[in-house]
Amino acid sequence: MGCMRRVAFAELQERIERVLVGLGLGAERAALSARLTAETDRDGVRTHGVARLPRFAQGVRDGVIVPDAEPRCVAKFGAIERWTGGRGPGNLAAYAAMQRAMEIAKEQGLGCVALADTSHWMRAGTYGWQATEEGFAAMCWTNTMPNLPPWGAKSAALGNNPLVVAIPNETQPIVLDMAMSQFSYGTLASYRARGAALPVPGGYDEQGLLTTDAAAIERTQRALPVGFWKGSGLSFVLDVLAAMLSGGIATHQLPADPAKEVGLSQVFLAIAPESLNTMEEMNRLVQGAIDGVHAATPIEAGKPARYPGEATLHTREESLRDGVAVEDAAWDAFVKLESSCGSARTAGV
Repeated sequence: MGCMRRVAFAELQERIERVLVGLGLGAERAALSARLTAETDRDGVRTHGVARLPRFAQGVRDGVIVPDAEPRCVAKFGAIERWTGGRGPGNLAAYAAMQRAMEIAKEQGLGCVALADTSHWMRAGTYGWQATEEGFAAMCWTNTMPNLPPWGAKSAALGNNPLVVAIPNETQPIVLDMAMSQFSYGTLASYRARGAALPVPGGYDEQGLLTTDAAAIERTQRALPVGFWKGSGLSFVLDVLAAMLSGGIATHQLPADPAKEVGLSQVFLAIAPESLNTMEEMNRLVQGAIDGVHAATPIEAGKPARYPGEATLHTREESLRDGVAVEDAAWDAFVKLESSCGSARTAGV
């Protein structure tokens, strides 16, 4: 198994911020991006926090990602706006899009921002948590490069197209954050690096058999869609709808190269619950649903079923108390990146 280290949240955020400034982000935007990245590791999504920064840095250095590009609105249609990300930092564009969707929802009950020509948004769930913290329900999704075979095929033609559904609640918001593949490729890489077997089959090996071997799935690029043909179908419609609403491009038009995965299409929907009910009524409804899940008979005594987002809250509390857990391999890569960005600043690059 891979080893972990604990890093204080404030230190992690500060060090990420310095790296991002070294990569060409302005101070204010670097601070926000650093916070979002550090919060990803804080919440236990270790595949999409500091572990992704070397890939982001390479994208900047290759000219694929434009560090100072800011998202902007290009068209309005009632409660829907089209934005372009200008191939800037994806988490900043996504954060701005969700923020604007909430502003529209304050006025009209529901707001939608469809974002084209953006880069990887890092952790999908970030924008669901962002909405619930402001008292909004939300849905958002993105398309990706082709990395998932359609049901009945063995070559990739779909994206794993993460989908987020978020519901506010006073103390226990519900945030579903799921990819269309049983395991994201970041998760597969993490299991492979640790030499650990997946808990359930996640794709096919070279013999065409379902396997829990993450490395074998990476080699075949035959990840398993969630729900088999159902996940395949959901991936397809999310992709088409994102491209249609944003005026952007679909998965089949994106390069099948992680180093060049830009030009993505994304959708951000925000709903103001108070336009329909009081927050007290909403909280009672949500809490009743949570209580119903907890009341289900557990398979293992003492381990009740959990609702989406519940484990995140426990991990967050632990991280703020004991330090953020970062895998050694991801930390070593980050420190190497930190050193190179420090050298660039010293040289005036």
